[in-house]
Amino acid sequence: MSNLTQKNEQRDRRSRRTRSRVHGTAERPRLSVFRSSQHIYAQVIDDDAGTTLAAVSSLTKELEGAVAEATKTDAAKKVGEAIAKACVAQGLKKVVFDRGGYMYHGRVSALADAARKGGLEF
Repeated sequence: MSNLTQKNEQRDRRSRRTRSRVHGTAERPRLSVFRSSQHIYAQVIDDDAGTTLAAVSSLTKELEGAVAEATKTDAAKKVGEAIAKACVAQGLKKVVFDRGGYMYHGRVSALADAARKGGLEF
């Protein structure tokens, strides 16, 4: 088993453990984060209905030009601001944060801080 496969399996285990406790509702949906080696993705999910209410990534058209020259941490901040803006436009203020098994530092922390600054509470 390669080292990368083992790391991904460990992250999946941590993520499943977190997901057993974190659940998004219509009043307080789940803000889920996925971090790849190049990009970062965030989506707001209503787990009761099984629907995605908002989704933003460093690959979306609105952010494509803004994150092209930015560092990965700066791109995460822009994604956090954009997801907060999308949620506030839909009338969502409170969310539950799901870090997806990643450690809460670096890009994940930057996204969360930017989302808080943009008006989300979690």
